[in-house]
Order: sequence, then C-alpha cells, then structure tokens
Amino acid sequence: MIITKTPFRMSFFGGGTDMESFFREYGGAVLSSTFDKYCYVTVRHLPRFFDYSTHLTYSKVEEVSDVEEIRHPAIRHAMKMLDMHEIRLIYDADLPARSGLGTSSSFAVGMLNAFYALKGKYADKRKLADDAIYLERTLCGEAGGWQDQIAAAFGGMNRIVFNPDGSYDVIPVIIHPERKKLLNDSLLMFFTGFTRFSSEVQKVNTQSYAEKTAQLKQMLALVDQAQEVLEDKHSDLDDFGRLLDTTWQLKRQTGKAVTTDNIDALYEKGIRAGALGGKLLGAGGGGFLVFYVQPEKRQAVMDAMKDLLYIPFRFEDGGTRVIHYSPESYVPKEAE
Repeated sequence: MIITKTPFRMSFFGGGTDMESFFREYGGAVLSSTFDKYCYVTVRHLPRFFDYSTHLTYSKVEEVSDVEEIRHPAIRHAMKMLDMHEIRLIYDADLPARSGLGTSSSFAVGMLNAFYALKGKYADKRKLADDAIYLERTLCGEAGGWQDQIAAAFGGMNRIVFNPDGSYDVIPVIIHPERKKLLNDSLLMFFTGFTRFSSEVQKVNTQSYAEKTAQLKQMLALVDQAQEVLEDKHSDLDDFGRLLDTTWQLKRQTGKAVTTDNIDALYEKGIRAGALGGKLLGAGGGGFLVFYVQPEKRQAVMDAMKDLLYIPFRFEDGGTRVIHYSPESYVPKEAE
C-alpha cells in the first residue's frame, strides 16, 4: 500500500503567463507558494476476490474490469501511461476540488507519485511535474498552464520561470523566516462557495486571448516587483498587498469568466474594510479569495467576510511526498 500527500498551491503573481500559448512567445513566470492543505492518494493492488479488477473512490465510486471503462480521464490515462492494473485508489483532500488551488494538478502529481512507488520506482519532483503536465495537458486535453503541476511537485515558495523553448526553472524565493511569517500572518483566505472547472474557464477566456496579451505582459512584470519586495528586507512588505490589487485588476481584464458580480462585491467589501489588496485564486470564476491585511485591520476584514468560510493556513515547503510505503508482491494475471 502506498499513501502520498501533496500540497495545494496559491498563486500570487504571473498567473496566465504559464500558458504555452503565451510563454512560448514571450516567456513567463509566476510567484506562488504551497501551503498546509493537502490531497491524499492511497493506492494498492486489488485482491482478486471481486467481479471487477479496479476500484476507484473519489467524488464518485467506480468498479470496472477494463481500464478503458474508467470515467475519470486523469486516472484512466495515468493507468494506461504507467501500465497500472488491478488497483484500488482512494482520493481524499482537505479542501474541495474546482476551487482555484490547483487541486486537480495536485491530485495528478500525487497519483503519479503513488503509481511509481507501487511499481517500486523512484520519480523525482521534476519527473512528476513533467508527467503531470503531459497527463493533464496532452493526454486529457485539458486547457490550462503548467504552474500547478510544478508547484505541487516541488513545494515551497518559488518563482517558476517558463522559457520559450518549453523548459522551466524553479527558483526558491529567498525570504527571511520572520518576514515570511509576517507575510503569512498578513494573508487571509476565504471560501466564496463557488466552484468551477479551471479548464472550462480557460476555454472561455482563450476566446479573447489576442486582447489580453498586453495585460499578461504587465502581470509578468509584477512578478519581479513582488519578488523584490519579499527578498529585500528594507522594502515595505505592505507593497506586496498593493501589488496584489494591481495584478487582480489586470487579471479581471483577461477574460469574461475571470470574475462575477458576486465576487467583485465580495472583493470590494474586503477592500473597504481595510485590506490593501487581494485576488481570486486560480483561473477565475469562483473558489477562494485571499486578502493582504495589516494587523490592525484584520478584525475589520474578518467581520466584513463573516458570511464566508475562513480558512487558516501556513506556508509549507515539502511538495509531494510518500508518507506510507508498504511494498506488495504483485504478479500480473498473464504472468501466472
């Protein structure tokens, strides 16, 4: 039996520039961090006592005898990709899917990590990120960028640079622990209650791609500014919050599915209560709102958002990992 634990991520700056259609031409970069909310994937070989050979438990339950019958596209393609047979897979998570935190990519990374471990193979973080990108973007044909898979695999607070040649670099943000704690304490996250598929939002947004290139270039430039604020101990950390507002106003212009009247109203309520800035996490359309709030305004913002679910969190640095490893002897049916 294998159990993997994979973090979710929050993307602060540069979201959208991780799309191949953009960074292949202009280059791209994001500033993001993983935090202490995780998805867990348990995988083991299924004993041959049942009239089905594969058992899957996620938001649905599937019991099938042929991999081709699996309805979940990522599981189906991953099993074919790594030649997995006769398994029981169970998915569990601290936060809901389709909420703007890269949950589907964290699942893909965690599942691939578990599959490799079950086969007795080691896959490093870059291998897992690369395979998850290929799984979601090529095999499943889902629209979206590359940052979620990389963040989930590597973990930590990073600047992820996307190069026109299709390569990427993961560069840790060098920030003093006390300054990082202050940043963490200044961020408040709330669940809007709305969920959506990121790939569907991306498909709608790509309809106006030619019009949003200018905004994406400006959002890319903000990555440098935000990183400098974090790493320069003499800079005003509150500028990070102000830059969040700048990037959110730009993000709102990149597609009609990014925001809604309800989300705009919630954001304005937070700003009026004293937040310096914030943004909706993910591709848009729903999920989680994060605000940067000075300590003296914290309670006022909490009161303003009292109708939403508050999600406390701490940054984490581990990335995906195997937390339980019990090797199993497995002999394929055809080899018996």
